[in-house]
Amino acid sequence: MPAPSRATSSGAPSRQTRAGIEGTIHEAVAVTGIRRARYLGLQKTHLEHVFSDVTLNLIRLDVWWNGHPLDRTRVSDLACLDLSLAA
Repeated sequence: MPAPSRATSSGAPSRQTRAGIEGTIHEAVAVTGIRRARYLGLQKTHLEHVFSDVTLNLIRLDVWWNGHPLDRTRVSDLACLDLSLAA
């Protein structure tokens, strides 16, 4: 049995596309806790997902309108040391 081939131009999503999708999923889990549903039943769970999507879109609109970046950039230890020496 041959090993599965890597993603090429055969229609498989690129790494950038996958990174965007993974980032969106991470944002949904971090902001709304969507990994586990609070309610039982398909209709209630679907409604919870719709509300979570609306919440994420409103947060993104607020960020876009106010010009604040969503990402929380990490400051390296070396940069922190440089900042503490400058003060």
